[in-house]
Amino acid sequence: MKKNIIITSLLALALLGIPFGCADRLDIKPFQSQASDVGLKTESDLVGTLIGAYDGLQDTDSYGGDIMLLSDLWANRAHLRFRGTFAGLVQIASITNTSTSSVITTDNAWARDIWANAYRTINIANLVLENLSLSVGAVRPTNTVQGEALFIRGSLYFELARLYGRNWQDGDPNQNLAVPLVLTSTPFEENKLTDANLPARATVAAVYAQAKADLTLASTLLPSSNLHYASKWAALAQLSRIALMQGDFAAALDASNQVIQSGVYTLAPAFNDLWFNFINFGGVAPKEYVFYMRMTQQDGTNGLNTYYGATISSIPGTAGRGDCDVQTAFVNLHETADVRRGYFQVTSRRLSRKHLDRFGHVPVIRLSEMYLTRAEANFRLGSTTGDTPLNDINRVRNRVGLANLAVVDLAAILLERSLELAFEGHRLHDIKRTQGVTLGSSATAPNGPAWNSPKLILPIPLREIEVNKKLVQNEGYQ
Repeated sequence: MKKNIIITSLLALALLGIPFGCADRLDIKPFQSQASDVGLKTESDLVGTLIGAYDGLQDTDSYGGDIMLLSDLWANRAHLRFRGTFAGLVQIASITNTSTSSVITTDNAWARDIWANAYRTINIANLVLENLSLSVGAVRPTNTVQGEALFIRGSLYFELARLYGRNWQDGDPNQNLAVPLVLTSTPFEENKLTDANLPARATVAAVYAQAKADLTLASTLLPSSNLHYASKWAALAQLSRIALMQGDFAAALDASNQVIQSGVYTLAPAFNDLWFNFINFGGVAPKEYVFYMRMTQQDGTNGLNTYYGATISSIPGTAGRGDCDVQTAFVNLHETADVRRGYFQVTSRRLSRKHLDRFGHVPVIRLSEMYLTRAEANFRLGSTTGDTPLNDINRVRNRVGLANLAVVDLAAILLERSLELAFEGHRLHDIKRTQGVTLGSSATAPNGPAWNSPKLILPIPLREIEVNKKLVQNEGYQ
């Protein structure tokens, strides 16, 4: 069974009565109908519950690492080999263009646990939103509490839609199914399940619309600065991602440009300054991180460190299983002078240095992504909002020791995106949204199936199908 280390907020979880431990995985209640029939009585209760939602978001099954890990491992054997023993990850990493059927099973632990944790966390966010009347602004501003809950819910619905549903451009998003939309906390009593409290899957379009509505409202409620919690700019950055997935380049350009021009974030002077947050900087996050999962010695498990990292005797504070072996084919995509070409730790395997720090924070959104999004959107639109695509790409290149390009095209932009954001959870989604045009070529992913293959969609978890007969399984799964 997949091993998880769960980060908990004792107050929030005690209030909610929501299980976050491995022992509760034998409980067969569907996770989109988790119990929330509890009483919040004070503003402190409300804020404690909100922190519980952040804990869910920080979990290894979410932005603590697994959501990003899957995107980079999936059907990527030419560039990244999984050398570990977890059966669920072996299935995901083993998808190729020659296999006749999906090797991901409906009881895959990663498919199950990402779904389960997302709905537990969404349920907590719903509970917060239903009890905003408790807030008087003494503990945390009411607008901030509301905005953070909306940010968490909207972000998770976006991730669920693109993992369990077809890509936006693959058929009709108004007909294709994604995941159930649950917008209120869902009390239920043991042994009293009915069709009324078991929702069906909503369409891809409906889930995207809800995510956009949540994040748009969040962007108007959240402050410009909010420590390591969600801010106005984090919400806009997520909106830029949604727009990019939909091919709405005008909206992606507007949102990414707002984040850049906010002046709140700056590119780290050196690429290495982005990593080793705890080892080199005592836990201080770089100003390039628009949103990240904060890790400390007391709270948090960096899931990317678990699989990408390893204990390096010459670097105290490193850890990890060393499961993700970067292949020479990926290294050779870099120019010789590129700092990122050498940003690997070679042991018996070649490991990315991005995730060696045991207590390093997990970056969810970096400013360099916003520059890359703005460059791509401007190029596709033939515009220069904020700056030219050439200047934005050269900013990212200069930081890693590369000379300016004289001209830029879409292939160069996509290649730069692939290299800069490698091992941070973008690869699969970029392949899908560009319909296979990634890494600067017109081919499909190396050794991977076509961008719209059902093999690149997770199964609806078996335990959910067994309990909720309204859930229709994805193509290719039984």
